[in-house]
Amino acid sequence: MRRGLLVLAAALGPVLPARAQSLAQRVARAPDGPVRLAYAARPGVCGDGAGTISFHCEGGSCDTHRVVNRDVDDDGPCSCDAGPVRLVLQVAGGRVSRIRAYVGGRWRPATGVTDFGLVSAPEAARYLLDLARSDEGGVHDAVFPATLADSVTIWPDLGRLARDASAPRRSREQAVFWLGQAAGEAAVVDLTAMVGEDTLDRDVREHAVFALSQQPRDVGVPALIQIARTNRDPEVRKKAFFWLGQTGDPRALALFEEVLTRP
Repeated sequence: MRRGLLVLAAALGPVLPARAQSLAQRVARAPDGPVRLAYAARPGVCGDGAGTISFHCEGGSCDTHRVVNRDVDDDGPCSCDAGPVRLVLQVAGGRVSRIRAYVGGRWRPATGVTDFGLVSAPEAARYLLDLARSDEGGVHDAVFPATLADSVTIWPDLGRLARDASAPRRSREQAVFWLGQAAGEAAVVDLTAMVGEDTLDRDVREHAVFALSQQPRDVGVPALIQIARTNRDPEVRKKAFFWLGQTGDPRALALFEEVLTRP
């Protein structure tokens, strides 16, 4: 009897408990269909559990809003849940073809769904960024929910993804965009350096110029002026001049006058 059990165990191979498996392994072994998971949201992120995710929320108001799944026109007070982040991964053959992200609310009862429950936020962010580097269809959408994870300093990983020539271009462009949304001078320094890296695709560098244009003027405008003056790629300089023109900043106007009056 014991010999039979040993043979059966050898045939089945090692079976790890769910907690001992990585998130990637659990997804790869999940049955085809929707896979649900949730993780803690970083401070300042909240959502209505449906289509709206908001950022920089404090004291009942939010600076920015992102609409995910429906049209919302709401510039008023923010009344939403501070997490968790909830993801639905559409899985077939162990591969992810679609990702939907929500914050707050709760799951509706459904059949044929695999639910992983609450997972570690840092592990979820690592998994999503690895997924964004893969060649699976639609996985550039993995970058955004990675930025929502708690207990993670995400911008260095976004910089590495943006520079990864083996990653899909859409994922790299998304990494640049969300790097531009990251608070802090270090993210601006990284974006500025990225614009000057001739080894990067021009599209990625131009996305970095746009991301700089979305920064507060005290840091964004000087960075764009530097690019407009010194970048070796005329198309990238042209983008810098364009976004400077949208600012109406006196420093940008002074640069235009200087360029236009050169002999």
